[in-house]
Amino acid sequence: MPLLALAACDHGGERTVPGAVPAGHGGEFKQAALAEGGRLVITTQGGVRVVGTDDGSVSVDDGTLARWDGDGGTHTLDLPCDEGDDRAGDNCGGMPLVHVPRGVALTVRAHDAGIDVSDVRGELSLSTVNGDVTVQDSGVKGARQHLVTRNGSVRATGLAAREVGAETVNGDVDLLCTTSPDALDGVTRNGSVRVTLPAGAPPYATDASTVNGRSTVDIPAAGSSDHRHRLTLRTVNGDTEVHRG
Repeated sequence: MPLLALAACDHGGERTVPGAVPAGHGGEFKQAALAEGGRLVITTQGGVRVVGTDDGSVSVDDGTLARWDGDGGTHTLDLPCDEGDDRAGDNCGGMPLVHVPRGVALTVRAHDAGIDVSDVRGELSLSTVNGDVTVQDSGVKGARQHLVTRNGSVRATGLAAREVGAETVNGDVDLLCTTSPDALDGVTRNGSVRVTLPAGAPPYATDASTVNGRSTVDIPAAGSSDHRHRLTLRTVNGDTEVHRG
């Protein structure tokens, strides 16, 4: 029985989650397998950079303090911020790097810093306060992508989606899509909303409005009975624009 108990604990007496590889110092998380179709939730009091990989595992760089938890299809990677712990210095308002398998649904909850995601081919739900949300070559055609900040901009290039919800208060929303989503909502208050759709995008029912700015809609309008494709672009102080690429 004592041997079994030791096998379920790390050297510090804390439980080691099955499938996770601890780092060499103190047993903190370093790497774990996560199957395609699973969900990863990253929580941080700072920001984070997330890069898609093909090796089927979630990992952090050496020296990054991280904790791994969960079972089944959903796991949480926490990047703790403890200003009294030198190992957590990069997590406190910084941008530590996390590698994520393609095909994983990704949720990120950050604070007081940005979120930067590239080559993550799956569903995205990204939210921060006081920082930008930046996405490059990510998403998947059949998923809803949810990109939100409060004081910062939302910028995406190479975004694939079935639906897109992009929102901020003080900043721009700038989206370049590689697919033609069924529905896209881009909302800000102080900033512009700009959307670029593929060159072959179908007609859309478009609602683009601003108070102090101009609206430009450079795509075909859907007929009154065609509600399959919809765009809603709103701001108060700024422009709203939608174009084909």
